[in-house]
Amino acid sequence: MASPLIFKLDPVTDARVLAFLEAHLSDMRRISPPESVHALDPAQLRAPGLQLWTGWTAAQEPKALVATCALKTLDAGHLELKSMRVEAAQRGSGAAQQVLDHVLAQARAQGATRISLETGTEAFFAPARRFYARNGFVPCAPFGSYQPDPNSCFMRLELP
Repeated sequence: MASPLIFKLDPVTDARVLAFLEAHLSDMRRISPPESVHALDPAQLRAPGLQLWTGWTAAQEPKALVATCALKTLDAGHLELKSMRVEAAQRGSGAAQQVLDHVLAQARAQGATRISLETGTEAFFAPARRFYARNGFVPCAPFGSYQPDPNSCFMRLELP
């Protein structure tokens, strides 16, 4: 089980965060066709209506960046989960569950009633799809500005 993480709302300016996000974008560009890459770059993550949280190790110094996750406001009560990534060495440790639990708590505190997400259909994304399904996300139609795409899997979670 992963050690507890410390989460902070991040201004997306720290060099470690920027490098982590660039690795995420590089993976997405390597795996998916260009028209199906929906990951946000740092400038987009600083836009109004977006919040990025970073997850850091609590038990070591200096603190190490383990994960990121963002929420994008789509409309009243409807948020989109963006840029969820866990450092490769931490995958399977429970860190992803900590990140999702944190961001869902943040969404509920903001009054959200639904969270939607887009992830890939390629084999690389199969663990993510299983993880989201275990956490109650179900397939849904494209939402927001998304269009049907054979490389995209759309999912949603209704928040109680």
